Amino acid sequence: MELIILFLFLSTISYMVIKQNISKITTTPIWLLWLSLMIPPLIWAGWYILNPSQNSMPSFLVLIPLLISPILYIWLIQRGKIPPTESKDKSSLEKLEKTLKESESTQEEKTKPPNPINAQEEKALRDCFPWGVYYLQKIDYLPQGILCMGKLMTAPEKAYPIVKGNLEKVFQDRFLIIFQETLQGQPFFALVPNPYSDTLPQKLPQEKLIRPGMALFLLLLTLLTTTIIGAEISGVQVSELETNPFLILQGLPYSLCLIAILGVHELSHYLFAIYYQIRTTLPYFIPLPFFLGTFGAFISIKSPMPHRQAVFDVAIAGPVGGFLVTIPVLVWGLAYSEIVPMPEKMNILNFTALDPRFSLLFSIISKIVLGSKLVADQAISLHPAAVAGYIGLIITALNLMPVGQLDGGHMVHAMFGQGKALIIGQITRLLVIILALVRTEFLLWAIILIFMPVTDQPALNDVTELDNTRDILGLLALVLLIAILLPLPPTVAQWLSLY
Repeated sequence: MELIILFLFLSTISYMVIKQNISKITTTPIWLLWLSLMIPPLIWAGWYILNPSQNSMPSFLVLIPLLISPILYIWLIQRGKIPPTESKDKSSLEKLEKTLKESESTQEEKTKPPNPINAQEEKALRDCFPWGVYYLQKIDYLPQGILCMGKLMTAPEKAYPIVKGNLEKVFQDRFLIIFQETLQGQPFFALVPNPYSDTLPQKLPQEKLIRPGMALFLLLLTLLTTTIIGAEISGVQVSELETNPFLILQGLPYSLCLIAILGVHELSHYLFAIYYQIRTTLPYFIPLPFFLGTFGAFISIKSPMPHRQAVFDVAIAGPVGGFLVTIPVLVWGLAYSEIVPMPEKMNILNFTALDPRFSLLFSIISKIVLGSKLVADQAISLHPAAVAGYIGLIITALNLMPVGQLDGGHMVHAMFGQGKALIIGQITRLLVIILALVRTEFLLWAIILIFMPVTDQPALNDVTELDNTRDILGLLALVLLIAILLPLPPTVAQWLSLY
């Protein structure tokens, strides 16, 4: 039953993602695109339903759907692909370049977009680009905004604030000032209408971002679902809860610890977004009446990132904040955990007999806390607080995956730029799929990453690179990801007396 509910939940999320992102670039029916993506989970869920007593799936049932699904999905998109002039879901760079080529090739004045500025403003626009900063060569008026092409004459971190300041003196907040690179690496400026402008006579209606009532309701509901699951983890049966409802309080160590980890994670994102004056919602929890009691928490960012530094800081703040809470929770929970014999079948979600060697970091922490009690061929029966800390490690690792819109994807985008981040994301997805073939418990991760859009939204200043300190922090975060996912090497296991 839990597998079916989880499958339905993932199906709904995937359908919403396709409808929001892919439906705008193709005429292929949404349900058909959704079905092509759902081939692997449909087959896997069906197999587990028909074979509930078996833990390992045949390799061909894992590999073949993973090969067929993306090929069919891409083919269906291409078959119904909307021409570039009609597509509404291209990245801002692709839109500008496509429209530029069309405006150069057309000869009819009627097809040219209207000039959003007058002749006096155009002269002032040209004066905003000092020759020694950015040598302006061409201005094009596109449906999406104004494209300013030229040559960068100084460092990007110096050019953007100078040009941006000059443009704001002329146009105030009428335009968003975008600084990006073409596919050939040529920096360009673009002015697009600012939907949040205070100076325009007709402003777009602003979405209400701060909804404390909804945030509090979801928090309380998640507290209830995680407390119920925590009580079950502590050994309380459903029948016992019916006769003595106060037994549910035994689930509080799990629920409070897990909510603290998730809450600090999202609150760290939120506070850094506020620091950079980025429009964002409050953190919202996602209650789940089974499995872990929650599917996590999230914030929704509603305005562009100002620069790659902000992209990096907002992204890394969450995993760091959550990890700093995870470690003391895990240490405290392990101190009250018990040593049990190693089970015959290993599972990273077997909280009553967990093999610590599945993770290098978890093994080291467990050995430090449990000391000589933890030896080879011994597993750990996790205390509910330790379960929360253990889940915190898994959540940290999943968020640090350098793919698309995950925190790790934002980080590599900020560190290496959009082009390289796209390549890193695709390689990561392939590696996780291969890992899922070896360790079936990672199938859910593979499914999530398959559904995850691999591209990330660019920042307004997407050219200026990060400083060395942030690059080092980003690399350390990726090292943390590897330390969580890497199984305990035999040499280290012998040193820790776990082999």
